Amino acid sequence: MSAEILKGVPVAAALNEKSKEICAGLKLKGINPCLAIVRVGEKGDDIAYERGILKRCSALNVDARQIILPETVSQSELVAVIKELNSDAEIHGILVFMPLPSHIDEAAVRETIAPEKDVDGVTSGSAAYVYSGKGIGFAPCTARAVLEILKYYNIPIASRRAAVFGRSMVIGKPVSMLLMAENATVTVCHSRSLNAEELAKQADIVVAALGKAKALGGDYFREGQCIIDVGINFDEDGKMCGDVDFSAAEETVSQVTPVPGGVGAVTTAVLLRHTLEAAEK
Repeated sequence: MSAEILKGVPVAAALNEKSKEICAGLKLKGINPCLAIVRVGEKGDDIAYERGILKRCSALNVDARQIILPETVSQSELVAVIKELNSDAEIHGILVFMPLPSHIDEAAVRETIAPEKDVDGVTSGSAAYVYSGKGIGFAPCTARAVLEILKYYNIPIASRRAAVFGRSMVIGKPVSMLLMAENATVTVCHSRSLNAEELAKQADIVVAALGKAKALGGDYFREGQCIIDVGINFDEDGKMCGDVDFSAAEETVSQVTPVPGGVGAVTTAVLLRHTLEAAEK
């Protein structure tokens, strides 16, 4: 019996439908939610992502302001742009495409963003919010997308065992905190973890966020599990794949997200929801 495929498109659609309602309510109060998109250079991936965000903004009736800077922009110039957006009351969310050119201190740029406008969850203020549950800021969009998928498909979280593979500040650590906030018992696994396969098998929910193609194979799975694959990689044939060996998982577990078409499809919907939540605040 093959696993249920947890597709991201219906999750994103449900989020967007609610976001439309929130946006309409804000506009009735005279508030026009606006996302500022800061892009440095002309990288194809950034342009494609920007195009997708603009399309989603248009569909939800969220304003978008594009700030496109040359790749040669200085750090001081970029910081000045972000500070201006911080002080602009008409801007509710700020998204800076990263990675930035090598001559720019990326960490310093991230910390320039006001936490209350950090809809991508990249500042230390947002991290403090995720870890403490208090203050201002937002979880990284992909980390929240994982939780949105689990909730949409009614996957039990409270009192369940979860294994998170990866400990990055972008996904692994924050998604662990979000799962614990939902009362899951979480084990974080990484390259130094012993008996990783057994730790995975003990878990009811496995989140794969290692950034390594098909790193989790059949030895990591058992019947009854839900597998959330956050990875975006390319295999030896140039085909996009996740951190999970999908064919092996599909034959064994109860639910699994596909790559592409899983978590990634929800991330932009979360970004826009964060923008609306920032506008509400």
